[in-house]
Amino acid sequence: MRQQQPEFSRPVRVETLGPAPREMAIEAGEEERAALARRFALVAIDSLSAKAALSLRNETVTATGTLRAKVTQSCVATGLPVEAEVEEPFRVEFRPPPTVGEEEIELSDGECDVVFYDGASIDLGDAVAETLSLSLDPWPRSAEADAVLRQAGVKSEAEAGPFAALAGLKNKLK
Repeated sequence: MRQQQPEFSRPVRVETLGPAPREMAIEAGEEERAALARRFALVAIDSLSAKAALSLRNETVTATGTLRAKVTQSCVATGLPVEAEVEEPFRVEFRPPPTVGEEEIELSDGECDVVFYDGASIDLGDAVAETLSLSLDPWPRSAEADAVLRQAGVKSEAEAGPFAALAGLKNKLK
């Protein structure tokens, strides 16, 4: 089965890296941003760039840097566009896949940003794209969201929470 090419691919050959950090800057083009917007169900990605330092120790490539993006998401309540700016530091480790015979791999919390690479290169662009997707607000809300939800009969946290129930009991005691 052929693996699909990432929308924002910036391969880096591992043999070109060493222990001293190699600085890189990458930026997604218009078509790449449009494809990523479709992948992540966004209205638009107006810009996406990253600066990173890559270094190699043994067979592990470490990429540390910052991504910057301007995105437009859909409000979860109204569907209206919600613009956001993302500036997110990242640290990703690229490691060779585990050897055959290891049945299960458990990653600790500190190892959640580990990407396994097979071959002679890593893909910094795809790692940046994945970092962007994890940095997005999962519940974007427009300024009109509260009014629309109230009109639909959805109670706010203050109206529906445990303290609202206590306030209701207090009022009954008076």
